[in-house]
Amino acid sequence: MANSNAVLHLKAMMMELALDRPLDMHLHLREGAMLELVAPLSAAQLAGAVIMPNLVPPIDTPARLAQYRAAVAAAAAPYAFTPYHTLFFRAYDEATLNAVRDQIIGIKLYPEGVTTNSAGGVRNLDEAEQTLALMEQLGIPLLVHGESHGFVLDREAEFLPVYRRLATRFPGLTIVMEHITTAAAVALLDELPNLFATVTLHHLLITLDDLAGGLLQPHLFCKPIAKRPGDRQALLGAALRPHPKLMLGSDSAPHPIDAKEAAGCAAGVFSAPVLLPMLAELFERHDALDRLQAFVSDHARRIYAIDPPPRRVMLIREAWRVPDRYGDVVPLAAGQQLMWSLAPFV
Repeated sequence: MANSNAVLHLKAMMMELALDRPLDMHLHLREGAMLELVAPLSAAQLAGAVIMPNLVPPIDTPARLAQYRAAVAAAAAPYAFTPYHTLFFRAYDEATLNAVRDQIIGIKLYPEGVTTNSAGGVRNLDEAEQTLALMEQLGIPLLVHGESHGFVLDREAEFLPVYRRLATRFPGLTIVMEHITTAAAVALLDELPNLFATVTLHHLLITLDDLAGGLLQPHLFCKPIAKRPGDRQALLGAALRPHPKLMLGSDSAPHPIDAKEAAGCAAGVFSAPVLLPMLAELFERHDALDRLQAFVSDHARRIYAIDPPPRRVMLIREAWRVPDRYGDVVPLAAGQQLMWSLAPFV
Protein backbone atom coordinates (compact mmCIF):
# COMPACT_ATOMS: atom_id res chain seq x y z
CA MET A 1 0.00 0.00 0.00
CA ALA A 2 1.36 3.43 -0.90
CA ASN A 3 2.48 5.67 1.96
CA SER A 4 -0.07 8.43 2.40
CA ASN A 5 2.69 11.05 2.69
CA ALA A 6 4.14 10.29 -0.75
CA VAL A 7 1.61 11.28 -3.38
CA LEU A 8 1.94 10.04 -6.93
CA HIS A 9 0.04 11.92 -9.61
CA LEU A 10 -0.32 10.87 -13.22
CA LYS A 11 -0.97 13.91 -15.40
CA ALA A 12 -0.97 13.26 -19.14
CA MET A 13 2.60 12.12 -19.91
CA MET A 14 4.16 13.54 -16.72
CA MET A 15 4.51 11.92 -13.33
CA GLU A 16 4.96 13.92 -10.13
CA LEU A 17 6.23 12.73 -6.79
CA ALA A 18 5.61 14.69 -3.61
CA LEU A 19 7.85 13.97 -0.62
CA ASP A 20 6.92 15.17 2.83
CA ARG A 21 9.91 16.72 4.64
CA PRO A 22 12.75 14.69 3.04
CA LEU A 23 15.88 14.51 5.20
CA ASP A 24 19.54 13.70 4.69
CA MET A 25 20.86 12.23 7.93
CA HIS A 26 24.57 12.54 7.03
CA LEU A 27 25.83 15.56 5.09
CA HIS A 28 29.12 17.44 4.73
CA LEU A 29 28.78 21.15 4.04
CA ARG A 30 32.38 22.33 4.66
CA GLU A 31 33.09 26.02 5.35
CA GLY A 32 33.76 29.29 3.55
CA ALA A 33 33.34 29.37 -0.22
CA MET A 34 32.65 25.63 -0.41
CA LEU A 35 29.82 25.95 2.13
CA GLU A 36 28.31 28.79 0.12
CA LEU A 37 28.52 26.68 -3.06
CA VAL A 38 27.09 23.40 -1.80
CA ALA A 39 24.61 24.31 0.96
CA PRO A 40 21.94 25.68 -1.42
CA LEU A 41 22.09 22.46 -3.48
CA SER A 42 20.97 20.46 -0.45
CA ALA A 43 18.65 23.09 0.98
CA ALA A 44 16.77 23.26 -2.34
CA GLN A 45 15.58 19.66 -2.05
CA LEU A 46 15.57 18.82 1.67
CA ALA A 47 13.65 19.87 4.75
CA GLY A 48 16.78 19.29 6.82
CA ALA A 49 20.03 17.41 7.19
CA VAL A 50 22.44 16.17 9.86
CA ILE A 51 25.62 18.21 9.44
CA MET A 52 28.99 16.59 10.05
CA PRO A 53 31.53 18.26 12.39
CA ASN A 54 34.91 17.08 11.01
CA LEU A 55 36.19 20.47 9.94
CA VAL A 56 39.54 22.10 10.70
CA PRO A 57 39.34 22.87 13.55
CA PRO A 58 36.49 20.49 14.40
CA ILE A 59 33.15 21.54 15.81
CA ASP A 60 33.87 20.59 19.43
CA THR A 61 33.18 23.67 21.57
CA PRO A 62 30.04 25.74 22.20
CA ALA A 63 31.67 28.76 20.58
CA ARG A 64 32.71 26.85 17.47
CA LEU A 65 29.22 25.34 17.24
CA ALA A 66 27.56 28.76 17.46
CA GLN A 67 29.84 30.11 14.73
CA TYR A 68 29.13 27.20 12.40
CA ARG A 69 25.39 27.24 13.05
CA ALA A 70 25.28 30.88 11.94
CA ALA A 71 27.38 30.21 8.83
CA VAL A 72 25.22 27.26 7.72
CA ALA A 73 21.98 29.16 8.30
CA ALA A 74 23.23 32.03 6.16
CA ALA A 75 24.42 29.74 3.36
CA ALA A 76 21.15 27.77 3.23
CA ALA A 77 18.89 30.84 3.06
CA PRO A 78 16.27 31.43 1.69
CA TYR A 79 15.21 27.78 1.68
CA ALA A 80 13.02 26.22 4.40
CA PHE A 81 15.89 24.01 5.57
CA THR A 82 16.69 22.85 9.12
CA PRO A 83 20.34 21.96 9.81
CA TYR A 84 20.72 19.40 12.60
CA HIS A 85 24.20 19.95 13.98
CA THR A 86 26.61 17.54 15.61
CA LEU A 87 29.69 17.80 17.80
CA PHE A 88 33.00 16.07 17.11
CA PHE A 89 33.49 13.41 19.77
CA ARG A 90 35.96 14.12 22.55
CA ALA A 91 35.82 14.05 26.34
CA TYR A 92 32.97 16.38 27.35
CA ASP A 93 31.82 17.31 30.83
CA GLU A 94 28.18 17.43 31.85
CA ALA A 95 28.03 21.22 31.93
CA THR A 96 29.19 21.50 28.32
CA LEU A 97 26.75 18.88 27.08
CA ASN A 98 23.88 20.50 28.97
CA ALA A 99 24.78 23.84 27.40
CA VAL A 100 24.57 22.51 23.83
CA ARG A 101 22.11 19.63 23.99
CA ASP A 102 19.27 21.71 22.51
CA GLN A 103 21.52 22.85 19.64
CA ILE A 104 22.72 19.43 18.45
CA ILE A 105 21.16 16.19 17.28
CA GLY A 106 24.08 14.01 18.32
CA ILE A 107 27.83 13.59 18.69
CA LYS A 108 29.92 12.04 15.91
CA LEU A 109 32.66 9.57 16.85
CA TYR A 110 35.55 9.06 14.46
CA PRO A 111 38.27 6.52 15.25
CA GLU A 112 41.54 8.41 14.97
CA GLY A 113 42.74 8.78 11.39
CA VAL A 114 40.11 6.68 9.60
CA THR A 115 38.78 9.35 7.24
CA THR A 116 38.93 13.01 6.24
CA ASN A 117 39.88 15.35 9.11
CA SER A 118 39.76 12.63 11.77
CA ALA A 119 43.28 13.03 13.16
CA GLY A 120 41.78 14.17 16.45
CA GLY A 121 39.42 11.21 16.69
CA VAL A 122 39.15 8.57 19.40
CA ARG A 123 42.22 6.43 19.96
CA ASN A 124 41.00 4.39 22.95
CA LEU A 125 37.30 3.61 23.33
CA ASP A 126 37.73 2.79 27.02
CA GLU A 127 38.63 6.43 27.61
CA ALA A 128 35.41 7.50 25.87
CA GLU A 129 33.09 5.71 28.26
CA GLN A 130 32.58 8.61 30.67
CA THR A 131 31.31 10.82 27.85
CA LEU A 132 29.20 7.98 26.45
CA ALA A 133 27.58 7.51 29.85
CA LEU A 134 26.73 11.22 29.98
CA MET A 135 25.25 11.04 26.49
CA GLU A 136 23.11 8.09 27.51
CA GLN A 137 21.94 9.98 30.60
CA LEU A 138 21.12 13.14 28.63
CA GLY A 139 19.54 11.39 25.66
CA ILE A 140 22.13 12.54 23.10
CA PRO A 141 22.56 10.05 20.21
CA LEU A 142 25.96 8.69 19.20
CA LEU A 143 26.82 8.69 15.48
CA VAL A 144 29.79 6.53 14.50
CA HIS A 145 32.13 6.22 11.55
CA GLY A 146 32.60 2.50 12.11
CA GLU A 147 35.87 1.36 10.60
CA SER A 148 39.04 -0.22 11.92
CA HIS A 149 42.53 0.40 10.57
CA GLY A 150 42.71 -3.06 8.98
CA PHE A 151 42.57 -4.19 5.35
CA VAL A 152 40.35 -1.74 3.50
CA LEU A 153 37.59 -4.21 2.54
CA ASP A 154 37.42 -5.60 6.10
CA ARG A 155 37.39 -2.37 8.11
CA GLU A 156 33.65 -2.17 8.63
CA ALA A 157 33.35 -5.88 9.43
CA GLU A 158 36.16 -5.60 11.98
CA PHE A 159 34.32 -2.72 13.69
CA LEU A 160 31.00 -4.54 14.12
CA PRO A 161 32.00 -6.10 17.49
CA VAL A 162 32.59 -2.55 18.76
CA TYR A 163 28.98 -1.71 17.95
CA ARG A 164 27.85 -4.78 19.85
CA ARG A 165 29.94 -3.78 22.82
CA LEU A 166 28.72 -0.17 22.86
CA ALA A 167 25.06 -1.08 22.35
CA THR A 168 25.21 -3.64 25.16
CA ARG A 169 27.27 -1.48 27.51
CA PHE A 170 24.97 1.53 27.01
CA PRO A 171 21.49 0.10 26.29
CA GLY A 172 19.80 3.49 26.67
CA LEU A 173 22.08 5.16 24.12
CA THR A 174 20.81 5.58 20.56
CA ILE A 175 23.68 4.50 18.31
CA VAL A 176 23.73 5.16 14.56
CA MET A 177 26.08 3.20 12.33
CA GLU A 178 26.89 5.78 9.70
CA HIS A 179 27.08 4.98 5.96
CA ILE A 180 27.02 1.19 6.28
CA THR A 181 28.46 -0.74 3.35
CA THR A 182 28.16 -4.47 4.14
CA ALA A 183 25.56 -7.20 4.36
CA ALA A 184 26.88 -7.98 7.86
CA ALA A 185 26.05 -4.47 9.05
CA VAL A 186 22.50 -4.79 7.69
CA ALA A 187 22.10 -8.04 9.64
CA LEU A 188 23.36 -6.37 12.82
CA LEU A 189 20.40 -3.97 12.76
CA ASP A 190 18.11 -6.83 13.77
CA GLU A 191 20.37 -7.92 16.63
CA LEU A 192 20.43 -4.87 18.91
CA PRO A 193 17.41 -2.68 19.71
CA ASN A 194 19.31 0.60 20.19
CA LEU A 195 21.32 0.29 16.97
CA PHE A 196 20.30 2.11 13.77
CA ALA A 197 22.03 2.99 10.49
CA THR A 198 22.30 5.34 7.54
CA VAL A 199 23.17 4.32 4.00
CA THR A 200 24.34 6.49 1.11
CA LEU A 201 22.97 6.81 -2.40
CA HIS A 202 26.30 5.83 -3.91
CA HIS A 203 26.61 2.64 -1.85
CA LEU A 204 23.18 1.62 -3.16
CA LEU A 205 24.50 2.02 -6.72
CA ILE A 206 28.15 1.07 -6.95
CA THR A 207 30.62 -1.66 -6.00
CA LEU A 208 34.39 -1.67 -5.81
CA ASP A 209 34.39 -2.71 -9.47
CA ASP A 210 32.84 0.62 -10.47
CA LEU A 211 35.63 2.44 -8.66
CA ALA A 212 38.64 0.37 -9.67
CA GLY A 213 37.58 -2.46 -11.99
CA GLY A 214 38.74 -0.57 -15.07
CA LEU A 215 40.28 2.87 -15.19
CA LEU A 216 40.30 4.37 -11.70
CA GLN A 217 37.26 6.60 -11.05
CA PRO A 218 38.45 9.13 -8.45
CA HIS A 219 35.04 10.76 -8.02
CA LEU A 220 33.68 7.41 -6.75
CA PHE A 221 36.43 7.03 -4.15
CA CYS A 222 35.04 7.34 -0.64
CA LYS A 223 35.50 6.04 2.89
CA PRO A 224 34.18 3.56 3.68
CA ILE A 225 35.08 2.21 0.27
CA ALA A 226 32.42 0.54 -1.91
CA LYS A 227 32.30 -3.22 -1.35
CA ARG A 228 31.21 -6.40 -3.17
CA PRO A 229 28.06 -6.96 -5.27
CA GLY A 230 26.47 -9.04 -2.49
CA ASP A 231 26.95 -6.19 -0.03
CA ARG A 232 25.41 -3.68 -2.40
CA GLN A 233 22.46 -5.99 -2.95
CA ALA A 234 21.90 -6.34 0.80
CA LEU A 235 21.99 -2.56 1.25
CA LEU A 236 19.60 -2.01 -1.64
CA GLY A 237 17.21 -4.66 -0.38
CA ALA A 238 17.11 -3.04 3.05
CA ALA A 239 16.52 0.42 1.59
CA LEU A 240 13.78 -0.76 -0.77
CA ARG A 241 12.00 -2.76 1.94
CA PRO A 242 12.45 -0.21 3.63
CA HIS A 243 14.07 -1.51 6.83
CA PRO A 244 12.54 0.43 9.77
CA LYS A 245 15.96 1.08 11.34
CA LEU A 246 17.62 2.35 8.16
CA MET A 247 17.70 5.99 7.02
CA LEU A 248 19.06 7.93 4.07
CA GLY A 249 22.39 9.55 4.87
CA SER A 250 24.07 10.73 1.68
CA ASP A 251 27.57 11.34 3.07
CA SER A 252 27.79 13.85 0.24
CA ALA A 253 31.34 15.12 0.64
CA PRO A 254 32.55 17.80 -1.79
CA HIS A 255 36.22 18.23 -2.66
CA PRO A 256 37.66 20.52 -5.35
CA ILE A 257 38.62 18.74 -8.54
CA ASP A 258 42.36 19.21 -7.92
CA ALA A 259 42.00 17.26 -4.65
CA LYS A 260 40.08 14.42 -6.32
CA GLU A 261 42.01 14.05 -9.57
CA ALA A 262 45.33 13.83 -7.75
CA ALA A 263 47.85 11.26 -6.57
CA GLY A 264 46.56 11.61 -3.03
CA CYS A 265 42.87 11.44 -4.03
CA ALA A 266 40.57 12.87 -1.34
CA ALA A 267 37.82 10.55 -0.12
CA GLY A 268 34.24 11.64 -0.80
CA VAL A 269 31.40 11.40 -3.31
CA PHE A 270 29.52 14.64 -4.04
CA SER A 271 25.93 13.47 -4.46
CA ALA A 272 23.99 16.45 -3.10
CA PRO A 273 22.82 17.89 -6.45
CA VAL A 274 21.39 14.57 -7.66
CA LEU A 275 20.27 13.01 -4.38
CA LEU A 276 16.49 12.89 -4.65
CA PRO A 277 16.28 12.57 -8.46
CA MET A 278 18.61 9.56 -8.47
CA LEU A 279 16.80 7.96 -5.53
CA ALA A 280 13.46 8.40 -7.31
CA GLU A 281 14.92 6.77 -10.42
CA LEU A 282 16.38 3.90 -8.37
CA PHE A 283 13.18 3.23 -6.41
CA GLU A 284 11.05 3.51 -9.56
CA ARG A 285 13.27 0.95 -11.29
CA HIS A 286 12.45 -1.48 -8.49
CA ASP A 287 8.70 -0.63 -8.36
CA ALA A 288 9.17 0.90 -4.91
CA LEU A 289 8.37 4.60 -5.32
CA ASP A 290 5.67 4.28 -2.65
CA ARG A 291 8.39 3.31 -0.15
CA LEU A 292 10.74 6.21 -0.81
CA GLN A 293 8.98 8.49 1.68
CA ALA A 294 9.75 6.20 4.62
CA PHE A 295 13.39 5.84 3.61
CA VAL A 296 14.04 9.57 3.12
CA SER A 297 12.02 10.93 6.04
CA ASP A 298 9.64 8.87 8.15
CA HIS A 299 12.22 6.55 9.69
CA ALA A 300 14.60 9.39 10.57
CA ARG A 301 11.87 11.46 12.18
CA ARG A 302 10.85 8.50 14.35
CA ILE A 303 14.37 7.36 15.27
CA TYR A 304 15.61 10.83 16.19
CA ALA A 305 12.25 12.09 17.50
CA ILE A 306 12.43 15.21 15.33
CA ASP A 307 9.64 17.17 13.69
CA PRO A 308 10.92 19.46 10.91
CA PRO A 309 8.71 22.35 9.85
CA PRO A 310 6.20 21.44 7.13
CA ARG A 311 7.68 21.27 3.64
CA ARG A 312 6.68 19.35 0.54
CA VAL A 313 9.37 18.75 -2.06
CA MET A 314 8.16 17.99 -5.58
CA LEU A 315 9.91 15.84 -8.16
CA ILE A 316 8.76 15.63 -11.75
CA ARG A 317 9.52 12.90 -14.27
CA GLU A 318 11.36 15.16 -16.66
CA ALA A 319 14.79 14.39 -18.11
CA TRP A 320 17.78 16.65 -17.43
CA ARG A 321 21.54 16.47 -17.83
CA VAL A 322 23.70 16.63 -14.72
CA PRO A 323 26.29 19.41 -15.05
CA ASP A 324 29.92 18.36 -15.40
CA ARG A 325 30.80 20.57 -12.44
CA TYR A 326 29.27 22.74 -9.77
CA GLY A 327 31.92 25.36 -9.28
CA ASP A 328 35.12 23.32 -8.99
CA VAL A 329 33.38 20.17 -7.68
CA VAL A 330 32.41 17.18 -9.84
CA PRO A 331 29.06 15.61 -8.87
CA LEU A 332 27.97 12.00 -8.92
CA ALA A 333 26.61 11.13 -12.40
CA ALA A 334 28.31 14.15 -13.99
CA GLY A 335 27.24 14.51 -17.62
CA GLN A 336 24.58 11.81 -17.37
CA GLN A 337 20.89 12.16 -18.13
CA LEU A 338 18.50 11.59 -15.23
CA MET A 339 14.79 10.93 -15.65
CA TRP A 340 13.59 12.73 -12.51
CA SER A 341 14.19 16.39 -11.68
CA LEU A 342 13.36 18.78 -8.90
CA ALA A 343 10.37 21.06 -9.40
CA PRO A 344 11.20 24.75 -8.87
CA PHE A 345 11.33 25.84 -5.22
CA VAL A 346 8.35 27.93 -4.19
